[in-house]
Amino acid sequence: MKKLLAAGALALAFAAGALVDAQVHDWHDLDRVHNHVLEAIHEMEQARAANHYDMQGHGIKAENHLRAAERELRMAIDAAKTGM
Repeated sequence: MKKLLAAGALALAFAAGALVDAQVHDWHDLDRVHNHVLEAIHEMEQARAANHYDMQGHGIKAENHLRAAERELRMAIDAAKTGM
């Protein structure tokens, strides 16, 4: 179960990256992806708590990757807004 949660979070992060890599028409596209990543972070926090944070370090790594993706998306949105 723990590995499944961590794998799911990583899969979501990769899916978000694929969405960002697609052609962006305006910053609203990025904003929707950003919101999905924020939801994934929240869900990962809940999953880690439900498993008493005992996921052999994989849960925190997945959460850190999601947080890094969130930061990059935020910067991409800012860049898209200023580039328009």
